[in-house]
Amino acid sequence: MMRVKHISVSIDRAVDEVYAFLADPGNFERWASGLGTGLTPIEGQFWRADGPEGPVTVRFSALNPLGVVDHEVTTPAGMRILNPLRVIANGSGSEVVFTLFQRPGVSDEAFDADARWVTRDLESLKRLLE
Repeated sequence: MMRVKHISVSIDRAVDEVYAFLADPGNFERWASGLGTGLTPIEGQFWRADGPEGPVTVRFSALNPLGVVDHEVTTPAGMRILNPLRVIANGSGSEVVFTLFQRPGVSDEAFDADARWVTRDLESLKRLLE
């Protein structure tokens, strides 16, 4: 099993509004700096972005009533990285939870740096939506 961190942020905005924003892949560049730049649709749920190692393909989850906003990144080397993301009602606001897995070969230091990056991105999302 891989080491995992659940990183969350509370957002003072209704869950359906936060989900609607996150469910539009075109909004990811506005807050998710770790995904890459130049995010453009390819077909259906698939998008392309320029990642640090070259072009990546991103598959976003289909719209659903459960608050699931997962996205899977396929790197230029063909590695698939699942990024579970959930929007959960928290009173009159929302909780956004990102699950970060420490993949094989990723050092503890790199994993901790990734967690800090995700935290910064979620804080950017909070500032954008509040």
